[in-house]
Amino acid sequence: MKASRLAAVTAVAGTAVLAVSSPAFAHVSVQPEGTAAKGGYAVIDFKVPNERDNASTTKVEVTFPADHPLASVMPQPMAGWKIEVTKAKLAKPMEMHGEKISEAVTKVTWTAEDKGVEPGYFQKFPLSVGALPENTDELVFKAIQTYSNKEVVRWIEVQQKGQEEPENPAPTLALSAATDDHHATAAEDTAAKTETTASDESGSTGGSDTTARVLGVVGIVVGAAGVAYGVLAGRRRSTGSEA
Repeated sequence: MKASRLAAVTAVAGTAVLAVSSPAFAHVSVQPEGTAAKGGYAVIDFKVPNERDNASTTKVEVTFPADHPLASVMPQPMAGWKIEVTKAKLAKPMEMHGEKISEAVTKVTWTAEDKGVEPGYFQKFPLSVGALPENTDELVFKAIQTYSNKEVVRWIEVQQKGQEEPENPAPTLALSAATDDHHATAAEDTAAKTETTASDESGSTGGSDTTARVLGVVGIVVGAAGVAYGVLAGRRRSTGSEA
């Protein structure tokens, strides 16, 4: 009896833990592919799981932080989804690569044209973003998930330090320390291209010089052969006349 009761209690406790922990894995979240360094560019994925057994996720809306606007946001084409990028004028223009930017992306919306994210599945929604701000450690994106049964779940609650995770937390992207890698990489790429071009041009010039030299030698040989033939023919004629 004691063994059976212990097993029953363990099973109930395990179920309770699963019930409490499972929603934490079902939140809409955002993660970079690699790193998301301050001041750089990154590809980030919004992971959207389907939390319902009887409906599909048919629409995902991600709102961008107004306090840290991003001028460059490019979605990746996704089969079965219509993508809309919404922009708005900035109250204060920002500078990027020496150019003034007067507008930034405020929202990206994915709308299913087919079945969407069906029960038991999740979908990643990738974006290329930048330049990432240098004066913050994280970016908070508020997301709205709409199901085929018209249910709407708002993932908009901001996590407060020292407090428990909210029921519907907003996707938060952690930013790593600023690095000059992206500038160095660009410089290295440019240098490599320049070196390759110079090498190609050098090789091309060398090839032309070699060809010219070969043709010159051939011409000299042919010319010499012609002269020798003429001399030999003249001697034969002279010999024939004397005879």
